[in-house]
Amino acid sequence: MALHQSIDSARASRIGAQGVAEDVFAAMLARTQTALDALRAQHADGTLRLLRLPGRRDDLDGITAAARRLADGATDIVVLGTGGSSLGGQTLAQLADYAVPGIGVLRSGPRLHFMDNLDPASYGALLDALPLATSRFVAISKSGGTGETLMQTAAALAVLRQAGLETRIGSLVMGLSEPVAGDKRNGLRGLLAPYGVPFLDHDPGVGGRFSVLTNVGLLPAAVLGLDIAGIRAGAARALAPVLERKPAHDVPAAVGAALAVVQAATKPISVVMAYADRLERFTRWYVQLWAESLGKDGKGTTPLGALGPVDQHSQLQLFIAGPRDKLFTVITVDTAGRGPRIADDLAQACGEPGFAGKTIGDLVAAQGRATAETLAGNGCPVRTIHLDRLDEASLGELLMQFMLETIIAAHLLGVDAFDQPAVEEGKVLAKQYLTGG
Repeated sequence: MALHQSIDSARASRIGAQGVAEDVFAAMLARTQTALDALRAQHADGTLRLLRLPGRRDDLDGITAAARRLADGATDIVVLGTGGSSLGGQTLAQLADYAVPGIGVLRSGPRLHFMDNLDPASYGALLDALPLATSRFVAISKSGGTGETLMQTAAALAVLRQAGLETRIGSLVMGLSEPVAGDKRNGLRGLLAPYGVPFLDHDPGVGGRFSVLTNVGLLPAAVLGLDIAGIRAGAARALAPVLERKPAHDVPAAVGAALAVVQAATKPISVVMAYADRLERFTRWYVQLWAESLGKDGKGTTPLGALGPVDQHSQLQLFIAGPRDKLFTVITVDTAGRGPRIADDLAQACGEPGFAGKTIGDLVAAQGRATAETLAGNGCPVRTIHLDRLDEASLGELLMQFMLETIIAAHLLGVDAFDQPAVEEGKVLAKQYLTGG
């Protein structure tokens, strides 16, 4: 196993009154058993298709082939989609340095642009600056009716036509949406069909925020040369203890869900702080997954993403000395001995002789450990997750654990993890305002 989880620093026996009492936690953990039984049944009968993805390999060649077609001759690939249609892909792409400060713009191969937020200045500037003849556009919307994605896609079609590339739109644009069923309308397919744009099918049984292991997340990953089979193999590791009928205390996702729910009454904020640049988009992905899945009927906790060490200088003061309303998950990666090493004379010159011979990775490892211990030492409940290495398999395992954790937490709270009625209401109202209704 590349992933190691501990909730010792969230227990009352370790941190005092703000921690969870053993008997209360044991009772909540026992309640996860019905959720685990349901997950096994849904895996067996295929009703929750997310659970079959870790074991699938038959679709990977098709995803890889589509990625090759996109990248062939491309300088830029623009991914159009918001929320779950984008954050999973971004999370995986960070393994290949996408949006990593300093080096993201230096990576070789096609430049990847995830236009997940709708902003007229940003998107207009991108369309003006792109070398359109060597750019590709991937429009992703499960339903085909996402307003932001339709707007962006229509704008891309317009600039391609204005540039005299209308006859090439079929080779410059790709769509990803669920198949049309019955008389249900799919706006994205209707928009792109006249241009002969090829489509990949979005699995209708997997919602957007849970779609990172489908072609939605794996297509951008394959474009960047990542091992997409390894991602799914890692996800299978997280699912294995569920399918193997391990007791709940041996299922990391059940332990995490029970901890979050038992603490929800007094800890309504759930902070995930990752100590790695390549996990920054993971924290954003987590925020949507947790918030949209659990925030219903007055229930749920508010997710907050943080990045270490940088957020030690912005949020840690509040975390330690502010309200005791937060449950923390600190995620670290084995960085010891990695990165540039500090010369002895330079360590002396800056007044830090202890830095001599140490690497930047040594400092990051020390900071991650210190943050978790300082939080716990000040009575803040902390779960720690440590990755021996950050690669495709370990990230796949981390993603699957958090998806399972979310589903189990929803069961404990008595809400549907897979709908989002409040979001749909806002979408309808926005379209009414746009059209003057």
